[in-house]
Amino acid sequence: MSINENSKGPQAAPKKTLAQRMKPYLGFYLMFLPVFIFVLIVYYWPMLGVRYAFYSYKLRSIQWIGLGNFVKLFAEKEFWSSFVNTLILSVGKLLLNTFVAVVISVFLNEMLNLFCKKFVQTIIYLPHFMSWAVVAAIFTLFLSTSSTGFVNETLKSWGWIEQSIDFLHSKTLWRPIFYMIDLWKETGWGTVVFFATLSGIDPGLYEAAELDGATRLQKIRYVTLPALSNTIIIVLILNLAKVLNIFEPVFVLYNTRVLEVSDVISTYIYRKTFLTAIPDYGYTTAVGLFKSLVGMVLMLASDYASKRIRGRGIM
Repeated sequence: MSINENSKGPQAAPKKTLAQRMKPYLGFYLMFLPVFIFVLIVYYWPMLGVRYAFYSYKLRSIQWIGLGNFVKLFAEKEFWSSFVNTLILSVGKLLLNTFVAVVISVFLNEMLNLFCKKFVQTIIYLPHFMSWAVVAAIFTLFLSTSSTGFVNETLKSWGWIEQSIDFLHSKTLWRPIFYMIDLWKETGWGTVVFFATLSGIDPGLYEAAELDGATRLQKIRYVTLPALSNTIIIVLILNLAKVLNIFEPVFVLYNTRVLEVSDVISTYIYRKTFLTAIPDYGYTTAVGLFKSLVGMVLMLASDYASKRIRGRGIM
C-alpha cells in the first residue's frame, strides 16, 4: 500500500437528502401540518384578493382600471380626514397610555403595603378583560342625556350645568372622552411591562440613594425613571407599527355626528364596503392595501429604531 493511500483521512459521510433529514422528525411535521394549512388559508389565501385593488369591482361588474382606485383615493377628502384621525387618535392613545401606565407603575412600586398593592393592581387590570362592546354600552349609559345618565344628572345636582351635555355627539368632546375611556380600559394592563421592569431594579441602588440623603421623590427621579427609560422607548417603538390598526374602540363609540373627528381608516373601509348601496370592492381593497403599505413602512421604521436602540430588531 502506498504512502499516499495511508495518509488519506476518514472520508466525509454522504450528504443526506431532504427526505432523509426530515424522516426522524416526521411526527413533528405532521403535528405542525394543521397549523400550517390554517395559516395558509386564513392569512395568505386572502392576500390573492389584493389584485382587486386595480379593478373596479361593483357587484358582478369587474373592470381593470390600473391605478384608478389610487388616484381616486388620493383625491378623496374624506379618506385623508380618516387618515389624519387615525394618526391623531392612535398616537395620542399610545402616548397617553404609556405616560399614565408609567405613573401608575411608579405609584404601585412605592406602595409598601403588599395587600393594598395587589388589590389596586387587580382593580386596574379588570377593565382590560371587558369587551369594547360592553365598555361602550356602560359609558353610553353613564354619559347619556336622559335621566339615566349618571354624569349629567350628577353635574346638574351639583349646580355645575343646567342642560345635559351630549358628550358622545359633540365634535369638541368626543376625542377627550375617547381618550379617557381608553385610559380606563387599557392603562392597567399597560402597567404590566413597566412594573416588571421596576421589580428588577437592584434594591442596592435605593439604599445607596438613601445613604446619600435622597428623598423619595429624588429616588424616583434619579433611580426609578432612568431604569424605566429604556423600557418606555421600547414600548413606544413596538407599538408604533400598530398605530393604523385601530378599529373596535372607535367603531363602538363613534356616530355619524362626529365622523369628522372620529372616522379612522378601518371604519372608513367598513362604511364604504357595508353601508353603501352599491359598494366598489376594488376601491376599498385599494384603501386597505394603502393602509398595509403604510403599516409596513412603520414596521420597518420601528425595526430600524429598535436595532439602533436595543441592538436587535423586532422581526
